[in-house]
Amino acid sequence: MNHSLCLKTVASWACLAAFALLGGACSKPPNPGWQGYAEGDYVYVASPLGGRVQTLFVATGESVEQGAPLFALESEMEAAARDEAAARLRSAQSQLADLAKGKRAEEIAVAKAQLKQAQAQALLARHALERQQQLVAQGFVSKAQADDAATALQQADARVAELSDALRVAALPARSDQRDASRASAVAAQQQLRQSEWRNSQKQQSAPSAALVADVLFQVGEYVQPGQPVVSLLPPQNTKARFFVPEVDLAALRLGQVVQIRCDGCGAPIPARISRIATQPEFTPPILYSNSQRSKLVFMVEAKPDAINALLLKPGQPLDVLRAAP
Repeated sequence: MNHSLCLKTVASWACLAAFALLGGACSKPPNPGWQGYAEGDYVYVASPLGGRVQTLFVATGESVEQGAPLFALESEMEAAARDEAAARLRSAQSQLADLAKGKRAEEIAVAKAQLKQAQAQALLARHALERQQQLVAQGFVSKAQADDAATALQQADARVAELSDALRVAALPARSDQRDASRASAVAAQQQLRQSEWRNSQKQQSAPSAALVADVLFQVGEYVQPGQPVVSLLPPQNTKARFFVPEVDLAALRLGQVVQIRCDGCGAPIPARISRIATQPEFTPPILYSNSQRSKLVFMVEAKPDAINALLLKPGQPLDVLRAAP
């Protein structure tokens, strides 16, 4: 019986020890924070057109405001094409305006003078016919002479009608088809000018937002291919904290949640909001020198501070990310 009692006592102590170990495991405090580093999404400013760098307006390390000029490429050819397109547009517009007016005032004055002359000749022909008819009635001339006078009057009246129609046509604009064609030519010339102005404007690039000039990739005199970046910018809003969270801590994080960032020389913790939680796990990056975490799978999380606090972070800087106090 004593042997059985001893065995029961040992079993009881073993159970108590197991419960104690389980209780200790359950009460293990959660990981207070995670390791990470600062990261920046750089903006690479390039021109869609190639050319030689003519002017650099910024230097590495400067801060620029939105719209500040960054660089300019040589643009003599584009400027000449723009001026040519502008001249073609003025020519097309002038032709369209001319077709909408009719003939010049001087030409209309000439037509009016010719009409008056024809009217005077018609009046003389009418008087001549009347005299011939009287002489025929008196028997002094033959009827053939009266017929000649009547024919001359018909010709004079036809000339008057012709010049009257010509004067009326001279005051009219060109035909509608001609005006439509000229209007289309003016629109085409205007679009050509827009293209030339755009090409000329693309030879000079400005900052899309307030940012820090991270690097100047070309110097004055160097040739740049189309689309090749010349300046890289780092806007404050593009700086973020990137840290790696074990799977056991992932359920406690959500988008928009506030965390605190600590870094050397930053002073007080910097608040930031989680902007991204990776959907796939990965091994802890070698940049995080932690023997206990290096071989475990983690999820990458990104958090963005406000623009003012983002200026305190430098890409590549080691960070500690902590849960924010509720």
